[in-house]
Amino acid sequence: MPILPTPDYRPSPPFRFGNVSTLYPSLLRTPPVLPEPETRRVELDDGDFLDYDLHSSQTGPARGVVVISHGLEGNSRRKYVLGMALMATGLGFDAVCWSQRGCSSEPNRLERCYHSGETGDLHAVIAHCLDAGGYDTAALIGFSMGGNQILKYLGEDPAKVPDAVKAAAVFSVPCDLDGCEQVLALPSRKLYFKYFMRGLSRKIRDKAAMFPGRVDAELLRGIRTLRDFDDRFTAPANGFRDAADYYAKSSCLQFLPNVAVPALVVNSLDDPFMSPSCYPRREAEANPDLFLEMPDFGGHVGFVLTGNGNVYWSEKRAASFLTEILG
Repeated sequence: MPILPTPDYRPSPPFRFGNVSTLYPSLLRTPPVLPEPETRRVELDDGDFLDYDLHSSQTGPARGVVVISHGLEGNSRRKYVLGMALMATGLGFDAVCWSQRGCSSEPNRLERCYHSGETGDLHAVIAHCLDAGGYDTAALIGFSMGGNQILKYLGEDPAKVPDAVKAAAVFSVPCDLDGCEQVLALPSRKLYFKYFMRGLSRKIRDKAAMFPGRVDAELLRGIRTLRDFDDRFTAPANGFRDAADYYAKSSCLQFLPNVAVPALVVNSLDDPFMSPSCYPRREAEANPDLFLEMPDFGGHVGFVLTGNGNVYWSEKRAASFLTEILG
């Protein structure tokens, strides 16, 4: 019954409000400092590419590799990604922080971009890194959309997951994309919607310039919700009938019973993005490899710890879980 006890995470009073915990890291966190990474590229079979940063172990020869996946409109240089990379390299792992299609410094080549259910690209990055680095141990860490992709990947075709993948830890996961979108469509969440749309709109305008007559930036007019955006752009670009079809097929919730790698899922109860369906209690109770933790506080990809040397609780929690599973 891997629903874990509520952790003893008691942040200072300002961070006991979900919106404060969500906004503070993006706006005010000092960027974690690591040595300059080695930037590499994965060439994909469909002619596109993925870029990633390789951060080397700080303790000598690497024990393995930790592959870190960012959230919606993130990239490999986001502060929450760098914080987790610092944790992983401090434990003696190499850290691979990858940018999804269209999220690195160079636009991707094809009309399509990333989406919440894309697992083929994640697999390509894992396979490339295992081959290039000769690792026999790998762990996956993901945030929000990246966490949904990881859980879907582990559960949709377990036989495809390389044997080297021994553990996963994911935070603030929208396990039910439809339920999450309904929450983000509330008037009280308008600030978050505008934040996401700023980057998404820019990508669509870039695509319209690259593919005139195939991508119509005029369709951005009148978009009021992420569902509108996904109906007009995400779904048709990726072979889904509409947003509802995209959400139904891409949500990790349905794949959780098949996850066969020890996986920690941390969703705070004050996350302003989450619907009740995003807390997979029943699935965790039924799957001995799925460990669900629901702290009272943390917001969405927040988990701030003050006076702790710029180390966040999510990083400490991931470190303890990886140590428990991998030794």
